Amino acid sequence: MKNLCVGDKLQIHCYKHNGKPHRSWDEAIVLDIHKDYIVFGNNKTLVVESEGVSWKTKEPAIMYFFKNEWFNVITQIKKNGIYYYCNIASPFIIEENTIKYIDYDLDLRIFPNGHFKILDRLEYEYHKKIMNYSKKLDRVINGALDQLIKSYINKNPVFNNENNLKYYEQYKKMKEEEKNSNF
Repeated sequence: MKNLCVGDKLQIHCYKHNGKPHRSWDEAIVLDIHKDYIVFGNNKTLVVESEGVSWKTKEPAIMYFFKNEWFNVITQIKKNGIYYYCNIASPFIIEENTIKYIDYDLDLRIFPNGHFKILDRLEYEYHKKIMNYSKKLDRVINGALDQLIKSYINKNPVFNNENNLKYYEQYKKMKEEEKNSNF
């Protein structure tokens, strides 16, 4: 993280526990660097699934990747409000201009009205069985989900809509400057 600068562009690669690629995003722009996490932004970025299917995201996203936490947080800025999609995942690493992490299926979806829902429990149980997650890993993953929910309930700044809209304005300004410098 020492050589990373605000404005740098990276890719994101998500893997499964068995090391197989799961999904990749072609762009994540560094918006802020903290001791324990990095904030990125993107919009209408290309996503490629492991089966080769590709699509573009529909809305702007502000993403938080944590150095020591077993989750990441994606703020989705939609026309009808701000949603949060939180992945239970390994702490990230950066290699070759790519953010890399392992996805552990469980997700927390937070809606604009403040309600939340835990997603993909069956998928988690399936992968836990076929990929032989250890009891220790299972505890870490479930502990991370509990910690994530507490973090949201306790109004951690990553869930502050106003902060995330400021990051989005910063992202838009950076993209506009990039566009103008290409002329």
